[in-house]
Amino acid sequence: MTNLSAILDDIATEMAVETERGAVATYIPELAKVSPDHFGIAVVTRDGHIHSAGDAAMPFSIQSVSKVFTLSMALERLGEKCWRRVGREPSGDPFNSIVQLEADNGIPRNPLINAGAIVISDILLADRTPSATIERILAFIQMAADDAAISIDNAVACSERDTGERNMALAHFIRASGNLDHPADRTLEVYFNQCAIAMSCVQLAKAGRMFAFTQQFDPDVLAPITPQHARQVNALMLTCGHYDGSGEFASEVGLPGKSGVGGGILAIVPGIASIAVWSPGLNAVGNSHLGALALERLAHRMGWSVFGTT
Repeated sequence: MTNLSAILDDIATEMAVETERGAVATYIPELAKVSPDHFGIAVVTRDGHIHSAGDAAMPFSIQSVSKVFTLSMALERLGEKCWRRVGREPSGDPFNSIVQLEADNGIPRNPLINAGAIVISDILLADRTPSATIERILAFIQMAADDAAISIDNAVACSERDTGERNMALAHFIRASGNLDHPADRTLEVYFNQCAIAMSCVQLAKAGRMFAFTQQFDPDVLAPITPQHARQVNALMLTCGHYDGSGEFASEVGLPGKSGVGGGILAIVPGIASIAVWSPGLNAVGNSHLGALALERLAHRMGWSVFGTT
């Protein structure tokens, strides 16, 4: 039987000596303070066992990884009506591009780019206060991870708010196009705080179980969303989860995954495992350099791929 823990230890050792580590995000000042030397990885298998290596217990800002959880909440609330306000196709543009919004009359190409996630935040507001909505999002993720200790990094949230002009422009453009029900500042308050949620690799991998195991209906495995919605989120992670690097990630790793500029990646092996990896240094398209490399090696050594083993 494959020794998963030993494989993770080997990968962590390999990542520790990599000289090319990418560059940390600097446009959010709090993220610029994080050392690129960190690397952590955790895997939760269907039997509930947790395997981890490196800095797997250290919290980090999940940033855009939060989008798969808020999308899940919106799908549970509105179902297929969500797709009237946001599309399901790869954008072909940077994650914070405003060009596509103008071409598509304020309808974001998918919910995993910033504009799409802002629309999803607006859906979740549903005439509640931003603070109440933020509490609901945090509670949902805590439930998914079975860990009430997960919290929002207020310093990161403030940093997001203070430097979020591009996201403000996106929100105001969407609002002007008639695709935001609430004032832009209220929707953005939700969005900035959800991105500032801090989780460790272990916590994130546990939360990802909802996408990996929901179709089995195992009473011992948490399944807070329907199998249909889990399938839709997994499909979007595979096609859109790494922005302009989504095709390369699908080709090299072969798993649904969602990245964040905090250096985290959540990856799903449907029916088998939920994986979280973290390394703050990013590649040219804003995804964790070592995180993607580690997942490629893990998938190869375990024979994990939605496209079949190699």
